[in-house]
Amino acid sequence: MKDFSSYSVVLTPAEEGGYTVTVPTIPGCFTEGDNLEEALANAREAIELCIEQLVANGEPVPTELIPSLISSVTISALPQHA
Repeated sequence: MKDFSSYSVVLTPAEEGGYTVTVPTIPGCFTEGDNLEEALANAREAIELCIEQLVANGEPVPTELIPSLISSVTISALPQHA
């Protein structure tokens, strides 16, 4: 039996500082943190709480067969429209 599950999270820098975190596999599961470490710790807690709520409501718990890797790519400036 599997003792753990992995979930992809999306960390987005917040304008006021810190990060907002969403969990694409679990709709409505989100959190935030003042830095990456706190955001990831809060994400772990939010996922656990969301799963507990799903189980309590008799709903299926979404799983990821292969967690996604989400990154960013920098490109040169976009062309200006005349």
